Amino acid sequence: MATTPTETMRRMTHSEMLELRRWNTPTIYNGWEQITKRDASREGFNPEETIDFMPQMGAMVGHAVTVRCQPSNRQHRLNNPNGWSEYRHYVASIPGPKIVVVQDLDKPNFVGSFWGEVNANVHRALGCVGTIVDGCIRDQDEMNYAGFKALAKRLCVGHAWNWPVEWNCEVEVFGRTVKPGQLVHADKHGFLVVPEEDEARLLDAARFMDSNECQTVIAAARESAGMPLEQIVEALNQASRQFRDNIRAKFQSEGEF
Repeated sequence: MATTPTETMRRMTHSEMLELRRWNTPTIYNGWEQITKRDASREGFNPEETIDFMPQMGAMVGHAVTVRCQPSNRQHRLNNPNGWSEYRHYVASIPGPKIVVVQDLDKPNFVGSFWGEVNANVHRALGCVGTIVDGCIRDQDEMNYAGFKALAKRLCVGHAWNWPVEWNCEVEVFGRTVKPGQLVHADKHGFLVVPEEDEARLLDAARFMDSNECQTVIAAARESAGMPLEQIVEALNQASRQFRDNIRAKFQSEGEF
């Protein structure tokens, strides 16, 4: 994707993504909504339910590589017998870490899985950490052993006529549009697709919001335990005001609040 030399368009480094992975996706959303000019109540995250089949892996973070598949249609294999090779060259050409975002064109009548033990290991070798697929996975345990995380619609048994149809294209998964190269953060809650202009400041915003919660409202809730009810309410009210004041001070000075 095209970038500009401005700070707001700087891409996140690998080390920054590793740090971003330390928080869950709702925490990253809390930071993102403070810096974005988008409608954070409606954009960015998935409106449809996802299932995290490897929740013990925690969050995954990476730039999106995108592909469409249609396992019900064997004609795709005949139309482009080199499809898998060409698609893998595309995936390999993108710096990691990467998340493979797959739109299953058979939705809602799924007949086969793009993912299984083999494809998970192949994509892990190509620098991918996991997938978001608006369809099925199979070989759940084997994908887990490969260290390849998956958010999907459901499990299935077969692969049918699975073949990459189109890649490096805009896709729609779980009601959210994802463009190639966009930063994605995902865990058991769902996923967040970060606009490129928000990427550079996301880590600082998420770090700040997490610290702000811990030092104000959460601290007051825990420290006031056992106090008379009126004192608890007053402590929480005061902490809530401080929480909002901290946000204003942080983001007003940066022209975002």
